[in-house]
Amino acid sequence: MHAETDDCDVLILGAGLAGLCLARQLLLAEPGLRILLLERRHQVPRREQKVGEATVQVSGYYFSRVLELEEHLLRHHFPKYNLRFYWGSTAGDSRYEEYSQSYIRGLSNVFTYQLDRNVLEAELLRVNRESPGFRCVAPAKDFDVDLATGGESHTFRYTANGAACSGRARWVVDASGRSRVLVRKLGLDRPSPIVHGTTFCWVDGLLDVEKLTDLTPRQIRLRPDRRTLGHAPVFLATNHFCGEGYWFWVIPLHGRTSLGLVHDVKRVPREEVSTPAKLVEWICRHHPCFARDLPQRKIVGRGAYDSFALDAAQSISADGWALCGEAGRFTDPLYSPGGDLISIYNTLVTDAILTRDRGELEAKVRMYESLERAVYEAYIPSYTVSYDTLGDQECFSLRYTWELAIYFAFYVFPFINDLFTDRRFLTSYLRRFARLGPMNRGLHEVLAGFYRWKKEHQPGRPAQTFFDFYEAWQLVAAEKCFYKVGVPVEEARTILDEQLDNLEEMARWTAAYVAARVLGDPRALTHPGFVGGLDPAALSFDPDGWRARLAACGETAETWPWRCTPIPLDRFTGEPMTVSLDPEEAELKVAGGAR
Repeated sequence: MHAETDDCDVLILGAGLAGLCLARQLLLAEPGLRILLLERRHQVPRREQKVGEATVQVSGYYFSRVLELEEHLLRHHFPKYNLRFYWGSTAGDSRYEEYSQSYIRGLSNVFTYQLDRNVLEAELLRVNRESPGFRCVAPAKDFDVDLATGGESHTFRYTANGAACSGRARWVVDASGRSRVLVRKLGLDRPSPIVHGTTFCWVDGLLDVEKLTDLTPRQIRLRPDRRTLGHAPVFLATNHFCGEGYWFWVIPLHGRTSLGLVHDVKRVPREEVSTPAKLVEWICRHHPCFARDLPQRKIVGRGAYDSFALDAAQSISADGWALCGEAGRFTDPLYSPGGDLISIYNTLVTDAILTRDRGELEAKVRMYESLERAVYEAYIPSYTVSYDTLGDQECFSLRYTWELAIYFAFYVFPFINDLFTDRRFLTSYLRRFARLGPMNRGLHEVLAGFYRWKKEHQPGRPAQTFFDFYEAWQLVAAEKCFYKVGVPVEEARTILDEQLDNLEEMARWTAAYVAARVLGDPRALTHPGFVGGLDPAALSFDPDGWRARLAACGETAETWPWRCTPIPLDRFTGEPMTVSLDPEEAELKVAGGAR
């Protein structure tokens, strides 16, 4: 190996999912690029099974359409049947059919997948090697880099096969995962407020949660709850078995099943679940249905993190360096955001690398850094404020419906329209996204307070309940954005404004609903004086304040003009809590017209 052959346009550190995807995206955009990928491990992908299997709409679209891997995904990975959440009920928890469920019955129009990470990474390496400008060196040891400024090339050094190697690169991208080479070199590490641990393993064969029962196969097929739940294979979902401050995933792979517990360390001590054996014992104790199957399974791989959230003070620079994947920022596996962060960050990094004009690059990087920070921080209240709400179906269903509506409108819609790299759009997007920040945090605080109130005033398990998230009209309105493709910037801004209106109404209604539940007074859902006094940008859990304001509201025959029948949550209360509207007044206003 000669040092001069190591000069390249882009040096990528790490041959994991983030680095391999970035190389693929760059080569599709500019096939003539010279890309050198350095990996410290001997084998790519590594022999051990990799965790991080589930995708959601942004990452599913990115892997299939942006990276053009759709056929591979359909042939070698399971399609995903959304996310499903489970809670034990008064019916019990020793059989699958006794659990309460919140879910989406239909399949997503934007396909998502359950990934075998090792298989996907092997395919990415294969297709990347078809490009003459791509080279992967593994193992590469003793890496060091001198980062230049002002657009100059960076110099780097490493050893391979016992020989010293060196070169120059216009861009250096750290995709080294938790090695975080550039974060350590530049002192960019920043503590995350999320302190959650995880223990995970893989077992041999398919663990089908519908078979955690003593029903016969015929009885399983004919269960009456299929009228509500449908017939799609439930094992294709990312199945979450939930409790206060924790969730347990069940994800299918070909020939094995991925299992893992994610927990707030204040709620579940690390030492109770620190090994696969302890994990199996713990989950069979808290969700006894698994005792029918899990203890007999062969464990074929394992892993754990005491705390996995990561943050960085900066993630991209006009001086020609960037971070992606876990080398930069990571939050929590709930909702599978890891692939989304890779998708969005890699797209921004790719555009920056392809931008040759220094002035334009500097302007883009300032906005891209703001976007990357905003996308990351928007997740934080979900994991630091209201994580305990995982312990209650009603609280969590309110929470997830809100979060999913934001995700569809402000993450999926811009991404599938390539709008995150349009500076004209991004300026207005960041202004609108900033308006969501106070609403998002305030609503999480309301729901966290509601959970604590329910725990004190309504202890015990509730009756079995099935709830489809698409019963919330605001979420249906947000899902309509999937079909808004190829829109110009001005129309995109209008669509986001419509979605902001939907989200503001959703925040106001959720706060009014919680107030009505806590006060035991349904007028909180209808009285125009009370509802109008709820500021979506300044919400908090305030029973005393709510009680005083509602008491001060005079009698009136008028009601607050909700634009549609709100989320039907009567089944959680056992008494009427929704607002009945005249059908002619209940027309649903969604982005793009009435529904």
